[in-house]
Parts: sequence; C-alpha cells; structure tokens
Amino acid sequence: MPTTLDAAVRECVDAIDRTFGGVFARIDAWRTLIEAYVDQHDGAPTVDSIDRLVESITVPELSVDGALVIGAGFVATPGFLPDAEWHLAWWLGHSNTFGVGSADPAIRRLLAEENPESESFRDYTTLEWWRVPTTTGARHVTGPYVDYLCTDDYTLTLTMPAYHGDRLIGVVGADLYVNDVERALLAHLRGLEAATVVNASGRVVVSTDPHRPTGSLLRTSGERIPCATVGVALVLG
Repeated sequence: MPTTLDAAVRECVDAIDRTFGGVFARIDAWRTLIEAYVDQHDGAPTVDSIDRLVESITVPELSVDGALVIGAGFVATPGFLPDAEWHLAWWLGHSNTFGVGSADPAIRRLLAEENPESESFRDYTTLEWWRVPTTTGARHVTGPYVDYLCTDDYTLTLTMPAYHGDRLIGVVGADLYVNDVERALLAHLRGLEAATVVNASGRVVVSTDPHRPTGSLLRTSGERIPCATVGVALVLG
C-alpha cells in the first residue's frame, strides 16, 4: 500500500504537471497552427499576416478570467519574415500591468523596438527563452526572472521552437507571473514538510521554505523528483 507521503508527493507532481503541462499544450497547439500557416504561404508570410494569425489564436486564451497566461505569441527568427528582419508578434493579457501605469490594463499588442539601430533595441536571440529551445529543439521553462521586456515582474517564460521543414522560423511561447504559479501550487506543496519546485538550472520557482526565495539557486542534496514537464522538478528536503 502506498504511504501517505507517497500520495502527497504524487499529488504535488500531478499538480505541477497540470499547471505547466496545460500551458505547454496551448503553446504546442499555437505552434501547430503557425507552422501550418507558414507552410501554406510557402515559408514566406508577411508581418501583417503573421500578426493577424497570432492575435486570433492567443487573444482568446488571454481573455479568459483568471487565466494563468498573461502574455503570449510568436517571435520570429531574424530574417525569416521577408518584410521585417526582427519581429515579435506578442500580445499582453488584461492581467498584465506592464507599461500601463495607473490605467486599467487591456489586452494589447506588445510594442517592442525592432530597429537594431535604436538604443532601446534588444537582440532577443541572446536571451535564454530563445537560446535554449532553439539549441535543444525542445520546450523550455525560463525563470523566475524579472522580465523587463514584457512584464516588469517575476516571470516564467515557457517556449518551444517552430519550424518550416528543417528551417527554424522562431519560437512560440507564453509568460506567467510567478505569483500566479505560487497560488496554483502552494496548496498542494503544503502537504509536504519541505517542498520546492525548481527549473532545470536549480532556480527556485516556488517553495514552502521561507529561506528559499523565488529566483534563488537551490543548493541541496534533497531528493529531486523530475516532472513530466521538461525542465521542472520537485525537490524534497
């Protein structure tokens, strides 16, 4: 017979996989639609057409009350789009307060600088959420980190690469506030005496231990239980 601890651990792992796996399932569905659209346009869609597609598939998710996803979209490989060297087709949800000041946030397009000659331009291909999945070809969880590009708050960015044939055309992804992930998982983690969710680099996502703050590196010999979601694990002790 399984012990109570075994059952509590399984419940935690299941909750982690439901939380992250559900978001990755949405990203994978968006990726499939984007890849199919690019195939239909002989691998050369325009900026406007990509923007319309990404808006149509991500905004319904961002419009759901209480949605975990607070931003989502497609970031193109430099040179992929014939009419833009660099491009982010990214939308922010109404729970994302980035750049709105005291105003009530609404669903809106992220206005990112795409001119490499501008002082505010940032080469996104150097960032982890781009660099790792485009190197490994697999889904990736970046963070927690303070995202100065899209949220200005502790954020997790989930991404996976998209292709046209063998050609990398960009990444598809979603942003989550760490606070929202904590609310989704802490009730399950509290069933264990000491439990911490970490990313692939051992950085703390959420923990029941107040001495393990979000974003810190966990250095422990505690038992690590991999979750089905790539790059996320539950550490006990």
